[in-house]
Amino acid sequence: MNQDILKGKWEQLKGKVRTKWGKLTDDDVDKVGGVKDQLVGRIREKYGYAQDQAEREVNDWLDQDETETDKR
Repeated sequence: MNQDILKGKWEQLKGKVRTKWGKLTDDDVDKVGGVKDQLVGRIREKYGYAQDQAEREVNDWLDQDETETDKR
C-alpha cells in the first residue's frame, strides 16, 4: 500500500491500528495521520522494537489489509 492510499484510508484504518497495536493511544493514532514512518516510530516507542522489526510489522499488516480489501 503506498503512502497516498494509506493517508486516504487512514480514518477507516485507525480502529484496526488500535486493535493490532493496543498500546497506541487515540492521540498516538491521530498524530500518525496516515504517515507510515510516523506509525513505525510510534510502534518503536511504545513497544521498544528495533526499526526493522517495527517496519516489518507495519508492512505485513498493510499487505494483509490490502489483500483482504482485494478479496471483497
